[in-house]
Order: sequence, then structure tokens, then C-alpha cells
Amino acid sequence: MLASQLKNKDVCLIETNSKIGQKIKVSGGAKCNITNNLVTCDNYLGNKEFVKKVLKNFTNEQLLAFLNKNGVYPKINPKLVKGTYFCNSSSDVIEMFTKLTTHIKKYLNTKVIDVDYDEVFTIKTDTKSIKAKKLVVASGALSYASLGASSIAFDIASKFGHTVTILNPALVGFTVQKDQFWFKKLSGLSIMAKAKVEGKSFYGSLLFAHKGCSGPIILNSSLYWKKGKMSFDFLPGKKVKKLLSGNALISSRLPLPKRFVQEFLTSIELEDKPCNKLNKDEIEKLETIHNYEFAPAGNFGFTKAEVTKGGISTDEIDVDSMQSLKVKNLYFLGECLDVTGELGGYNFQFAFSSAMSCAKKI
Repeated sequence: MLASQLKNKDVCLIETNSKIGQKIKVSGGAKCNITNNLVTCDNYLGNKEFVKKVLKNFTNEQLLAFLNKNGVYPKINPKLVKGTYFCNSSSDVIEMFTKLTTHIKKYLNTKVIDVDYDEVFTIKTDTKSIKAKKLVVASGALSYASLGASSIAFDIASKFGHTVTILNPALVGFTVQKDQFWFKKLSGLSIMAKAKVEGKSFYGSLLFAHKGCSGPIILNSSLYWKKGKMSFDFLPGKKVKKLLSGNALISSRLPLPKRFVQEFLTSIELEDKPCNKLNKDEIEKLETIHNYEFAPAGNFGFTKAEVTKGGISTDEIDVDSMQSLKVKNLYFLGECLDVTGELGGYNFQFAFSSAMSCAKKI
């Protein structure tokens, strides 16, 4: 995005991959979930005031207008993540940026090894050294190593005295402890549920996996989960007591997949019996379906994470230009900063907003 805005400048782009935009290519199931209908600082983990100012510099409306102007027309798909704009194809976005950056020199298949500074920056790569008056680091973070993701942004930041907060996988599935091994038996099954974690709640698809659980509500929960318990409402919007009538089995009365109900009942040590045979204590036990508490064992790791939580402290970045407050002419954009958005186009929006903030000042 930044390179597309720097007209009549002597600019070069250094890219690890053989083509630009490879993370765009795999995003949103190859349809690029590029922004959201409602974007606020509350959709991000990070310094709220910093995020608010960056988003104001280039809003979701402005991003959509920019895309439309350049022949890309994202649309909201209500069947997927709420309010998220998806493109027809990720390739449309990549082709757009390819056309908008024909004026700049691109070094593809080029890996940055180190950066030095002595009046100008010397960028050492695996093929050559490049000198530059200004250096913009927009290399992402640790997620998607298969696409060339690396620690280079954090290495550069640390070398020049910046604080890098603890890095963790985010927008990623959870592994489970022994008490939740029944999740694994349901691998491949998904249900609509509500998750609560660290004062946040998310409604959407919960996918059971062979390692534990995933799906949109889990990916969002992983952004806020620290260590400790979170909870599921497996039957949101309905009351168990009102469903338990007659001599039908519990698994026949609850509007959930029978496989799920049977495994859930086993996990709470309750027999799948006729509803009219349930006593008060058993009904009370069954009502934990609305507040099933558990503590994840961990997550699926960086190889499965969509983004990285943590990064370069925004206290050391000028919010109007994205310039380092420690080194003049050094800039940091997007995911490498200590700002992480929820699932639903928020991370692309912040990346583009930070790029436009930089473009206006550089």
C-alpha cells in the first residue's frame, strides 16, 4: 500500500517471496477479508488511542473507496464472519497492487539479513547491500513462516533500541487438557456457540478439531485469552428447562447434533435418559451447557496462527507518521507493531491505515 502511494520517488521494495502479496493470497480462504463494516479501536488489542488515531487517518470507508477506484469491489458475506468485506478473489487485490507499483524497483526472492545506520541505512540482504535515506519496515511478524514470515522487523527494532513486547500466536486454535479430550472425538463437527473470555464475548461457529477446538469464536478468543478459564454457551438463546419435556431422551430434545450432546453428557457424567426422569440436581448439571468453563492447554502455535500478538511498542512510534521516535527516517507499519485486530478484516485495515499515515508524511 505504501509503495503504491509514493509517486515520483526513488523507491525500492524488498520481498522475500517470488511475488508480492503472498499473505494477501491466502487470506480469507483466498478471498481476502480486507476490512469490516464496523471498525473501532475496541476491535484491537493494543494502545486504544494510538489505534484510534491511525484508523482515523485512513478509514474503512476510504479503503473501500480506494479499492473501488482501482477496480476491486469487496462485498459483505453474512454467512462468514459478521460485517467482513470479502473480495471476489485475493488475486484481484494482488493484481491491483502490482499495477500500482510498476514505477518502483522490486527485489524479489530477497531476504533481509541486517540493517546498519551511518547517516544513511545500509540494508544487507542475501544477494546485495542497498543504501537508503529512509527505511520502512512492513515485514509482518512470526505467523505464516511458510510465506517467508520472520523476526526481521523485531531484530531491526531491537537493534535500534526499541521495546518489543512478548510475542504470541493469535487468531489460532486451542489445544485442550484431559477433561476436554472429548472435543477431539467430535473432530470436524461445528456448532454455533457463544464464547466468553477476559470480559469479551463472541458468537459464531465453533469447530471441534483433532487437537482441540478452532473456528471464528476460538480464533477471536485466542487474541484475548491469557492463562486461565474461559467459557462456552453451547446453546445460546435457548433455555434448557423449556426443552426438557416428555419421555424423549435428552439427546433428542436438545437442538444440537446428537454426537455432540452424547459426548457432552458423558463429560458431565450424566446419562442420556428420558427428560421426565431427570431430577433437580441433574437438570442443574445439564444447565452447565450454557456456561461450560474450561482452561485451554495452549494453542496450535505460530505455524497455524493467522497473526502475531505483541510487537514493537507503539509508545516509541509517532502516530501521525509511523516514524520511530528513536531513529529518524525509520518507520514501522502493520503487524510488526504491538497492535492486533480481531478476525474479520481488522488486521488488513490497520496495516493499510498505518501505511497511508506514513505515506502522507514521508
